[in-house]
Amino acid sequence: MRLVLASASPARLGVLRAAGVDPLVEVSDVDEDALLDAHPDAAPEQKVTLLAGAKATAVARRIAGDRPDALVVGCDSMLHIDGELVGKPGDVDTARERWATMAGRTGELLTGHTVLRLADGEIDRVAEGHAVTGVRFADPTQAELEAYLATGEPLQVAGSFTLDGFGGWFVEGIDGDPSNVIGISLPLLRRLLGGVGVSPVDLWRT
Repeated sequence: MRLVLASASPARLGVLRAAGVDPLVEVSDVDEDALLDAHPDAAPEQKVTLLAGAKATAVARRIAGDRPDALVVGCDSMLHIDGELVGKPGDVDTARERWATMAGRTGELLTGHTVLRLADGEIDRVAEGHAVTGVRFADPTQAELEAYLATGEPLQVAGSFTLDGFGGWFVEGIDGDPSNVIGISLPLLRRLLGGVGVSPVDLWRT
């Protein structure tokens, strides 16, 4: 049985590889903005889980012919702070504005997870959920923030920060699962895999 990661995130891939799993990577083509616009009243945890499910489903349908018995994992992470749910900033000005809000404060990193188990090319079993980790942000100096923005790292990650890269210098601490902040919660994923009849040890490279 092969696990397929429906994500382009190198951080998620790194977490899984470090945990003994070497997934195939298939990037979905889900229009995230359109999906969120269609569910404006959904709670933050519902939004990230909806996105994770859409990504996993799109990839499962694409690969079903070639890998009819695969496991597909989809994830989506966003930061909830000051009553707002934010994803990747995409540009320097937006990232700078995000940090003006985040600095010296605490936010919640939410990651929706969906696991689909295929059988004979059809989605046979589904398990989904979300993980929440509190993140306590430092208050970087203006020079430090500009140097961080110049790396380009915060432009392409949820909440404009990382825990496992340059951004780790500006995280004072976390409350909860660290792997969730990186993008995929191993404790939650273990439970979801169990929900479709699989143990993570079945997927280890040995």
